[in-house]
Amino acid sequence: AGMAARLTVLPAPRCLFDDPVQILVAGLQAQQAVTLRASLVDESGELFQAHALYRAGRHGELDLSRSPALGGSYLGVEPMGLLWSLQSKTPYKRLAKRNVLTPFHVDIEVYDGHGDMSRLLGKCTNERCFLGEGVKRIPVREGRLKATLFLPPGAGPFPGLIDLYGSGGGLVEYRASLLASRGFMTLALAYMAFEDLPAMPEVLELSYFEEAVNFLRKQQQVKSTGIGVLGLSKGADLALSMATFLPGIKAAVSISGSSFNSFIPLQGGGFTIPAHPYDLEKMKTSDESGIVDFSDILVDHRDPTTWDCRIPLERSLAKFLFLSGLDDRNWKSDLYCQDAVQRLQQHGREAEFCSYPGAGHLLEPPYLPLCQVSIHKVLGIFVYWGGQWREHAKAQEDAWRRIQAFFWQHL
Repeated sequence: AGMAARLTVLPAPRCLFDDPVQILVAGLQAQQAVTLRASLVDESGELFQAHALYRAGRHGELDLSRSPALGGSYLGVEPMGLLWSLQSKTPYKRLAKRNVLTPFHVDIEVYDGHGDMSRLLGKCTNERCFLGEGVKRIPVREGRLKATLFLPPGAGPFPGLIDLYGSGGGLVEYRASLLASRGFMTLALAYMAFEDLPAMPEVLELSYFEEAVNFLRKQQQVKSTGIGVLGLSKGADLALSMATFLPGIKAAVSISGSSFNSFIPLQGGGFTIPAHPYDLEKMKTSDESGIVDFSDILVDHRDPTTWDCRIPLERSLAKFLFLSGLDDRNWKSDLYCQDAVQRLQQHGREAEFCSYPGAGHLLEPPYLPLCQVSIHKVLGIFVYWGGQWREHAKAQEDAWRRIQAFFWQHL
């Protein structure tokens, strides 16, 4: 009651998390200085906030898709800046969604003046969902599989995807649920540090991933033309291995990955690809913060002694898309990506690749804010991921478009 300004989120206050929105303020004074603030409380109770300073137009209106921020968490015209610049009050927290059945609520407030948050003029809430209307979430515990299947609404058939996260382990569902909301039948697959799966397996078995492919292929709503697989970090080299050794994979996306087998030996039928050698002595720990920089621990991938760790992806019939950030501080994903693309090209195979200046290791669905440092769930230490705020946000939007276009084209 008695609030002076009207805040509106268009096209609707409720949307999918990867949907851009238009944030409008009406009813201000002409040229009035105001501060906008966004707040989000994650599932563990952690508060993430961003703010930006604006000046209203001649008619007391403000449109974030046209008006530049004059200071605060970002500068310039950034329609989604209040979302991608959200930062936790406690340092080194990563915003991730554990339960995709509930939305994130982003409270947006407008205050009078620049920086002084004493006079609230108006507020609204943007409800950002991870599960589209009619998408079904189906837990899968069949054979050895620990996974969740996301089924888009309608009869299908839908292109089928397998979604793999990195060495932090667990069963990560939010990227898979968003992809299903965009029309892909998606299986989020856990392979370590989940239920009775060990945190650091001695070996990963290719047959486990083959079970996932077979499970997905026999679903009646899945297109019979072939399966796609995407992975981030450790999940990316697993995606490449699946595309190389398992039949029925038509397209693979590697995000911040490598074309050699990293950290854990991979066992197939009658062969094992050893883990690429690394030297933990080369780990750099910054004294004040205790944050660990891993970027130099891997033995140079051009050294022939490491070549038995390579994934022979040039034998694969799949199509490949490689995405990497040039500011990845976790490992040299751009170098590894170039190596993979060159090897494919030498064998007359095509590969799409995109490297993003200023983007870090954790290339996530759009509008999830950059996480430069967080705790590695399995190693239990704080790790550098890298990235610059604005550049990383732009990279995530572009990568998300590319991933979907690539899978629609090849599946």
